[in-house]
Amino acid sequence: MQTSTTPNSSTKPRIVVVGGGAGGLELATKLGEKLGRKNKAEVTLIDRNTTHLWKPLLHEIAVGTMDEDVDAVSYRGHANAHHFFFRVGTMIDIDRDKREVVLAPMQDEDGVEFLPSTRIPYDYLVIALGSMSNDFNTAGVKDHCLFLDGPAQAHKFHNKLLNKFLRIQRVTGANNHVRIAIVGAGATGVELSAELHHAVHEIHNYGFDAVSNEHLHVTLVEAGPRILPALPERISGAAHGELVKIGVDVKLNTLITAATAEGLHTKDGQLINADLMVWAAGIKVPDFMANIAGLETNRINQLHVNEFLQTTRDATIFAIGDCAQFTNPDGSRVPPRAQSAHQMASTCYKNLVALLNNKPLHAYKYTDHGSLISLASYSTVGNLMGNLSKGSMFIEGRLARMVYISLYRMHQIAIHGLIRTGLIMLGGRLNRWLRPRLKLH
Repeated sequence: MQTSTTPNSSTKPRIVVVGGGAGGLELATKLGEKLGRKNKAEVTLIDRNTTHLWKPLLHEIAVGTMDEDVDAVSYRGHANAHHFFFRVGTMIDIDRDKREVVLAPMQDEDGVEFLPSTRIPYDYLVIALGSMSNDFNTAGVKDHCLFLDGPAQAHKFHNKLLNKFLRIQRVTGANNHVRIAIVGAGATGVELSAELHHAVHEIHNYGFDAVSNEHLHVTLVEAGPRILPALPERISGAAHGELVKIGVDVKLNTLITAATAEGLHTKDGQLINADLMVWAAGIKVPDFMANIAGLETNRINQLHVNEFLQTTRDATIFAIGDCAQFTNPDGSRVPPRAQSAHQMASTCYKNLVALLNNKPLHAYKYTDHGSLISLASYSTVGNLMGNLSKGSMFIEGRLARMVYISLYRMHQIAIHGLIRTGLIMLGGRLNRWLRPRLKLH
């Protein structure tokens, strides 16, 4: 077991953030600028990947309408620019007595260990691991379904999709249908369904003239009575109508009991034939987090936190984002959304700074600013809440699309600042002119 030696660790408070998702990276950036820059604390971000990608964009990576090489953020480069340290690694345990994060040994592509298990010391620890898809132990799902929990899985889907299109283009008389079944009609499932049809429309411009939307058969499966169950019924209905209009087969009240090589088996004995199956139903925190280090967790392994986002059994450990269970005063739970992670990161930042300055802590309050669902180039629907209207305002079309894109821009501003984000937007405009609209490799 190797213990990490970090610069000046004996003279400065050590703040360790585990997980570089939306909340984790925003928090590490703020702490680096506030404390790291002034040498008031040593801030370290740990993530198993070397680059950051905003998770709500993974469905676009999966179909090729976004190029990760352009939009991904290098953790090491970002850390250097914002005065914090980055360690690549996977947390497997927490030693609360010694206040150390335990990282798994690292192996190369051939399975040869090149770095032993490492321990990273901390004075304050923030868990921001996010979440992953929950297969609910459904038979065959792990063996036959794809997930969209990270860039590597999105790339796997993308490669399989391109291979299907290439076969249609090159093999005369071959099975010319691409049957894709998506389980779970939440935001990921709905947006992926629409993005697939948009991709087929675009692919004509790149030599795949034999491929059309008639070859694509997308089935969206939902166990409940409507799609987007966490959102208002008006949004759900509008999105459902748009999906049907572009040719998506939406199956409601359909429970999947097993996945096989042929497709998905339903509770009522039907078989939904599919060449590619994507599981996007439900979330959970990785299983190793269950009761980790004696901390209090729920049935999907989320860490219970108090009003200040501290874990209930250790005030030096915070949790933010999807991996935290925060209960509102009315008894409802904060939903696992990017806006929740952003708000939690802001409150956690204030509380860590307050602790170092012996100031009172700030209670976290969730504010629902609404939800937006992108249906590729076809439409965007959603509701905005807060200061825009008394209660909720339904929006769709071009206005909704502009607001949807602005959510990503707000995330970029949080980690890059206003000027750099402006330059990134300019670069994006140039790339739309210089590069293909689809990633075909």
